[in-house]
Amino acid sequence: MTVTKVPFVDLKAQIEPFMDEIDKAISNVVQNTAFILGGNVSRFEENFAAFTTAKYAIGVDNGTSALELALRALNIGPGDEVITAANTFIATVLAISYNGATPILVDCDPVTHTIDVEAAKKAITPKTKAIIPVHLYGHPADMDPILELAKQHNLVVVEDACQAHGATYKGRPAGTMGDAAAFSFYPAKNLGAFGDAGMVTTGDEQVAETIRILRNVGQSKKYHHDLLGYNHRIDSLQAAILDVKLKHLAGWNEARRKAAALYNELLAGSGVIVPETADYAVPVWHLYVIRVNQRDALIDFLSERNIGAGIHYPIPIHLQPAYAHLGLKAGAFPVTETIASQLVSLPMFETITAEQIEYVVDAVREFMTANDVEPLA
Repeated sequence: MTVTKVPFVDLKAQIEPFMDEIDKAISNVVQNTAFILGGNVSRFEENFAAFTTAKYAIGVDNGTSALELALRALNIGPGDEVITAANTFIATVLAISYNGATPILVDCDPVTHTIDVEAAKKAITPKTKAIIPVHLYGHPADMDPILELAKQHNLVVVEDACQAHGATYKGRPAGTMGDAAAFSFYPAKNLGAFGDAGMVTTGDEQVAETIRILRNVGQSKKYHHDLLGYNHRIDSLQAAILDVKLKHLAGWNEARRKAAALYNELLAGSGVIVPETADYAVPVWHLYVIRVNQRDALIDFLSERNIGAGIHYPIPIHLQPAYAHLGLKAGAFPVTETIASQLVSLPMFETITAEQIEYVVDAVREFMTANDVEPLA
């Protein structure tokens, strides 16, 4: 069949083969009226902990809450500084702000787009208490030097693994290397819910227990409120759905790796910069992001050919009005700002076919040739 359209993501194609299993899981929740916490949540937590090899996994209502509660359980608060990358999604930084801490932004590596470790090292002050490395697009940050830096300066490390379910760093799963880690199950993630949901993983029993209490209005048991908590519980229906989908995640990640490899092969010599994989990483390709001149024109060109594309992320954190109070101006982070004007996320999903990828690549090549676009080195 001739390809004439490629969506950016195709969630329907992902779940259609096992909708009966999902329907059964949803029906069981409804029939048992176990809507808040309970067996479905604990079962998914156990299975996700096993998938990541983390000792503990605590379900919460979204990835932002996962980051917020991880920091809070690790005693990050007012007066503390937390270092993270300027090219992340704003939720990473909001979690710092929600705890009353000060985000300290640094530039990113020009190849992997993950946090620049040397820049993070230079940003440490006596007030620095934590680092949040972001496993951006499903590619792990370079964790060993980050962990060494944290050890030297007595800092906690919270991995933002919200895009990295199943990624590994030197054989170690994302979400198991820091003091805690946050995962998001936003619907478009590699493991996505039918709404919002998230998870914290940790190897620290006290951190895990604190998060369990914090997520459930501060209760250690019913009506015993030990902490000023929040209503950040994962929804039981979402946990049941995610538990069904979790069984397929390893296969989906492998399908994404094959799709990324084909993209890289077919785009070679096209004049765009394709994403590179560091020798320490096995990414899960939550996003497939290229860099190109005339980015906006390319997105328009792809749209005319019924090809979905996106930008992750067009405005760095330090240039967002919400963080104007940090006093950082254009030019503060040259790598981040340069790539922000060049990034294009091409269609990437588990069921994308070789024919669909070829259609996308043909359109990219046609654009580059027809518009005499100067290649990026």
